Amino acid sequence: MTATKRLITSESVTEGHPDKICDQISDAILDAILKDDPDARVACETAVTTGLVLVMGEVTTSTYVDIQKIVRKTVKDIGYDRGKYGFDAETMGVLVAIDPQSPDIAQGVDKNNGQGAGDQGIMFGYASNETDEFMPATIVYAHKLARRLSHVRKNGPLTYLRPDGKTQITLEFNDENRPVRADSIVVSAQHAKNIRQDQIHKDIREHVIEAVVPARLIDENTKIHINPTGKFVVGGPHGDAGVTGRKTIVDTYGGAARHGGGAFSGKDPTKVDRSASYAARHIAKNVVAAGLADRIEVQLSYVIGVEDPSSVSIETFGTAHIDEKVILAAVLDTFDLRPEAIIKTLDLRRPLYLQTASYGHFGRLDLDLPWERTDRVEPLKSAVEKHSR
Repeated sequence: MTATKRLITSESVTEGHPDKICDQISDAILDAILKDDPDARVACETAVTTGLVLVMGEVTTSTYVDIQKIVRKTVKDIGYDRGKYGFDAETMGVLVAIDPQSPDIAQGVDKNNGQGAGDQGIMFGYASNETDEFMPATIVYAHKLARRLSHVRKNGPLTYLRPDGKTQITLEFNDENRPVRADSIVVSAQHAKNIRQDQIHKDIREHVIEAVVPARLIDENTKIHINPTGKFVVGGPHGDAGVTGRKTIVDTYGGAARHGGGAFSGKDPTKVDRSASYAARHIAKNVVAAGLADRIEVQLSYVIGVEDPSSVSIETFGTAHIDEKVILAAVLDTFDLRPEAIIKTLDLRRPLYLQTASYGHFGRLDLDLPWERTDRVEPLKSAVEKHSR
């Protein structure tokens, strides 16, 4: 590696990674509650280890859901359905420790004249025109590699793979912020113990890496690491404990852009960690889709119990095609960033969250997510015209 190269790295994990198991359980419970009680308050955390799931947090709802049943179904759907994995949907223990939401928090959220933010915090949204997904290329390829690992495990030909897995890719970028080559690719895939590593290396290179990463990005100097420790038999919660919200880099922009740090999974939309992060992405994607900038990062901040954001700022990294002040003014005209307005605009009081708990909340061309729609392009352009006069 030389100092003249501009390298960016992102990672992803499969749905069988311990932290991602927790995210999926938390969001499966959230979806089940919102199905019957859209106004429920949910902050559901999950932890997993060998043979054990702990569901904890604060839930205030008028409905009942069978948490045990939801947990076991989620784990089974991921693929942990045998005792030899050290984590089995049928035999694992499930402990539940749920309390109601604190009344001190609730009184700040429930107001006669509008809904306040469910917590203080900062949230970021980002978009770039470097990919069709309006996402950093590194996280796009990292997710594709991870999804491919799960695909070939579930559908063949690599049925000897197990649910846990991680991917990482380092891309070299040119001065126009376009990827020109892959500097390194890492795939760690849990597997059955009787499979030779040379077979795994051959199969993953052919059926995962070469199926995902364009040939033009791989050259003779690309470093490819497959199960670099030598083997990966013990995995999932049997190999490492998992906790909800510990993969926010994977959930957001892969480290190519900032994120606020607050977890998404298991939280109902009154929690601005989730809803305002979605709103910030909605803003960023529409700004880039409108051609106002090639890249943009949006920062929002909130105070618990207060409706309006305490700050809204943007950074276009020198790629704006008009004055940044005009872009910001157009954003403020076009997007209502009060928590209740975000919830209504993006229709967030419904069960749509489990599908986001693996392979990213943003840039999902396979899902119809409201914050991924470019439905505010024309209003933004109209607002720009008004503020440019």
